[in-house]
Amino acid sequence: MGTPFQWPWTPVVARYYRELLNFCTRMVKDRDAAADVVQESYARLLAIQQSSASIAEPRALLYQTARRIMVDLYRSDRVREHADIDALTEAEQPELPAHQQPDAMVASMRAIEAYAAAIETLPPRCREAFILHTFDGLPYAQIAEHMGTSVSMVEKHIARGRLACRDCERQLLGHPGPQDGRTG
Repeated sequence: MGTPFQWPWTPVVARYYRELLNFCTRMVKDRDAAADVVQESYARLLAIQQSSASIAEPRALLYQTARRIMVDLYRSDRVREHADIDALTEAEQPELPAHQQPDAMVASMRAIEAYAAAIETLPPRCREAFILHTFDGLPYAQIAEHMGTSVSMVEKHIARGRLACRDCERQLLGHPGPQDGRTG
């Protein structure tokens, strides 16, 4: 039959395997998990060795690699340590953040629709200037050049758009404003 495959580092495996396994078992307190850590440590050592990198202290590298793997395992276990949400009673289940509560989402959608409607009521050139500045972030001079008008006119259009949005906000908050005939 021929000679069996000899890993170039067979002496390293034989020399440090039990020592590293015992160390890892003491650290993770589970022999199977420790064996997995040792196996992964040797696999990484082999990958380094196959990349033609020189390894002066294989034992030290094995221990350092094993420690890093155990830290990674600990971190991933901590992430998974949580109660099964389906096993919790309704009262124990975590609440959505305030902005994701159904009422808040409906209120946000209504506010967005109200602002959009207020902007839509602006005259076309005023609306264009307001949108270019507010949503596209263009400066007044660039808007004036784009629209073929003066910077002063752009300022007036944007001021009118802001007033329309401010009136919309007052209505959403239930405060009297100029558009509903009351003063405030």
